[in-house]
Amino acid sequence: MSPVLQDKVAIITGASRGLGKAFAMRFAEEGAKLLLTTTSLERAEATEKEIKDKGGEVTFVKADISVAGDTQKIADEVMKQYGRVDILVNNAAIWFGIRAKPWHLWTEEEWDRIFSVNVKGTWMVCKAIVPLMEKAGKGKIVNIASNVARVGGAPVFMPYACGKGAIYTLTHALAHALGKSNINVNAIAPGFTATEASIDMTGGGASFDAAASGQSIPRREEPEDLVGATLFLASSDSDFISGQVIYVDGGTVML
Repeated sequence: MSPVLQDKVAIITGASRGLGKAFAMRFAEEGAKLLLTTTSLERAEATEKEIKDKGGEVTFVKADISVAGDTQKIADEVMKQYGRVDILVNNAAIWFGIRAKPWHLWTEEEWDRIFSVNVKGTWMVCKAIVPLMEKAGKGKIVNIASNVARVGGAPVFMPYACGKGAIYTLTHALAHALGKSNINVNAIAPGFTATEASIDMTGGGASFDAAASGQSIPRREEPEDLVGATLFLASSDSDFISGQVIYVDGGTVML
C-alpha cells in the first residue's frame, strides 16, 4: 500500500516544535513533500535534520504569519521549491508563554497580538495559498482550533479561547467560500495537549491530571494523538467532508 500522502506538497505553519512537528514527522512518513514555517530557523534545525535523516523532503521558511509580506513569502517559496501546494495545515499560533489569569486582567496588547497571529494570521496564510490551490483545481486546508472555547478553562485563557472560537467560524466560512473550487476546509480541536508550550506553562503534571479527569479517556493527551485526524483530513479519504470541526480531546466535548 502506498503512503497516503505520496508526492503531495504540504505546508505546515509553526512546525519547528509541538503539534506542528508531530504533523510534519507523520506527513513525511506518509510521503509528503514539506514546506514548514517557523519564527526561528535556529530552533527548526533539529526538526529539519530529523525529517531528512528519515528520508523526508523538507524546506523551512522563516515567517511571522501576522505579517502579510511573510505569508506571501510562504506562497512564493512553495512554488519555487515544489511548483504547487496540495495541503495547508494552519498550526501556527501564540500559545507558548501564555499564562492563565482572570478574564479581566488580560491587556489590550495581549488581545491584539494573539488575534493578530491566531486569527488574522491564519486568514492571511489562506489568502496567500488558496489561489495556488484554485489554480490546481483542488486542495485541503486543516485549521487547528481548540476545545478551550467549550470548556471551563476559557475564562482564564480569554483572548486565546476567543481566538480559537473564531477559527471555528473561519473554517465554516471558508468551507462555504471554497467548496466550488474543490477545496476542503476542516479543523481539529485538541484538548490540553502535552506540547513544550503546555509543559512550560504548567511546570508539572497537575494541570494534565485535571484535564484528564474531565475526559472520557482519562490520560494525558499527547501530540501524536492529533496526527491521525489531521492526516485523514489532509488525505483523499476526506474528499466529501468540509466545514467540520473534529474534537480530538479524549471525549471531553461531545456534540
